[in-house]
Amino acid sequence: MHTIKDKAKLMARVRRIRGQAEALERALEAELGCADVLMLVASMRGAVNGLTAEVMEDHIRNHIVDPDKEDTAQARGASELIEVLKTYMK
Repeated sequence: MHTIKDKAKLMARVRRIRGQAEALERALEAELGCADVLMLVASMRGAVNGLTAEVMEDHIRNHIVDPDKEDTAQARGASELIEVLKTYMK
C-alpha cells in the first residue's frame, strides 16, 4: 500500500500538523488576538489540505492509473484530476 511506502514522509507531515495544533492551543490559552488565531488556523488548514492532496494523488496513481506510466484517455483524465486536486486543495 502506498501509505506504507510513504509512511515516513506522511508521518513528518502529521507531526508538523500536530505542532501547528499545539501552537494554536497555546495561542488560545494565551488569549492572543483573533487575527493571530485565524492565521494559525489557516496554516493548519493548508497543511491538512496538502496532506489530503498528497494521499489522494498517491491513491489515484496506485489504485486507478498512473499517468506517468500510461498514455490512455483514462491516464489523461487521472492527470487532469490530480492537477485539479492540487489546485483545489491549496
